[in-house]
Amino acid sequence: MASLGDYAPERVVEVIEGILKSGHGLPPRVFVETTDQSSVAISITDAKANILYANQAFQKVTGYAPEDVLGRNESLLSFRTTPREVYERMWTNLSEHKPWTGRLINRRKDGSRYLAELTISPILDDAGENIYFVGIHRDVTEVHQLQQQVGSQKALIETTINLAPVATVVLDGGLKVLLDNLEYKKLHSLFHGKEPARVVLNSLFSREGGLPEVPASGFVEQEFVVERGGGPVRWFSCSGTWFDENDPSADSFFEPRRRSYLLLVMEDITPHKRRAEEQRISALRTLLAEGELSQSLRETINGAIYQLQGPVNMIEAALNMLTRRGSKDPSALIGVLREAHRAGEEALARLQSSLPSEPQESAAPLNLNEILRDVLSVSTASLLSAGVAVEWRPASVLPAIPGRATALRTMFKQLIDNALAAMRRARSPVRDLRVITEAAADGVRVLIEDTGPGIPEELRHKVFEPFFTTARPAGRNAGMGLALVQEVVTRHAGTVRIDPSYEQGCRFEVFFSANPREIE
Repeated sequence: MASLGDYAPERVVEVIEGILKSGHGLPPRVFVETTDQSSVAISITDAKANILYANQAFQKVTGYAPEDVLGRNESLLSFRTTPREVYERMWTNLSEHKPWTGRLINRRKDGSRYLAELTISPILDDAGENIYFVGIHRDVTEVHQLQQQVGSQKALIETTINLAPVATVVLDGGLKVLLDNLEYKKLHSLFHGKEPARVVLNSLFSREGGLPEVPASGFVEQEFVVERGGGPVRWFSCSGTWFDENDPSADSFFEPRRRSYLLLVMEDITPHKRRAEEQRISALRTLLAEGELSQSLRETINGAIYQLQGPVNMIEAALNMLTRRGSKDPSALIGVLREAHRAGEEALARLQSSLPSEPQESAAPLNLNEILRDVLSVSTASLLSAGVAVEWRPASVLPAIPGRATALRTMFKQLIDNALAAMRRARSPVRDLRVITEAAADGVRVLIEDTGPGIPEELRHKVFEPFFTTARPAGRNAGMGLALVQEVVTRHAGTVRIDPSYEQGCRFEVFFSANPREIE
């Protein structure tokens, strides 16, 4: 194709000379050749959009050779599907002597359509009026198609994720949320406004002083429990998968880099866990009931042994006294006493042998929140029937305590049953029970508070003695509930006490060390 100087009218050269205002020390033809050989389609029109000049790239984009379009109006490229409003906005800008940039649907010489990205700049005369227009445009059809495909794929992915029945979120390497779905957004209220993914990952893979260390291989079906004081417990099964993509930034053009992202899926398995939990609690209720029955039998037999042991000891003392005094005819009395002593010892032996055996259980690391939750679940029916309002305030994180689960459940149930009985006995108008766990510096503290009548100061140590209770007058007591509490706590190298400063009822404070010397 010939250069501009070979085919353009002399006035076009003058126009370009005027545009370039050649004061740069270069011949005007250098600028002309530069425009002519540009890879971008360039055309120059008069104020009525009649084409005065078109470069070689113009033919590649439109199919029209310069000789086909010179003198013709630029509208020959227009196609009817471009809305009229677009042209109106274009001419409004140009009439105000402002450049305009936009996209038009154009038609090539062969009739095929393409999407043109066009920039038109007005050239003004000395009076400040439009005299020429310089148009630069390129075919962006493929770019537009790619943009639409990317947008469609993005919309498809977002729609698919939004319709997923599980909470789904994509996080960058710094665990910042990039994409999430509606189910995930619903979790913010459950986590009190905190980012759910961060809470879950911190709990599963916590690292002191930094981001959680999520395994490079990901993780599958890790269970996470959300406890809200007084609210229902929620269970989630969490899975995470890492994936990579190329870094699109300019810095990685010559040295490609990869970016890592974490896809986190949180499936609400609460219904399934509740069914399993109901079955487990039912079995646990049966186990504790059997334990209570066995314990009741042990208390009854121990009470009988305690009552029988006194007369047997008295007979033995009388027998020893007679033997030491050397009575003239002690044989008959001594024989009777010996027979009575023997019969008493046999009775004690039979009672001892009939004591139900205590279950043997190995010590293991335990979460006291789970132990207490089990106990409250088992006691729910009796607490509700007594009109007791329960406030359950578990610590969000507790250190593990080495212990025997069944023994600790039985012990805490004794304390809750004791609180329930006290409130019933006193006919308290307000029946509140608070169960609180706290992480202490070197262990775990559990507080069980009730609005009963409390325990007088002079009895706060006696209530832990065998066969003592505040339920009836002192001479008619028979019970070992709090004595067994003391025994279980002692076996776990812990402490139990009644808080003397608590005035709204009674508060039992139980403490267990996270690192006891020995568990009996």
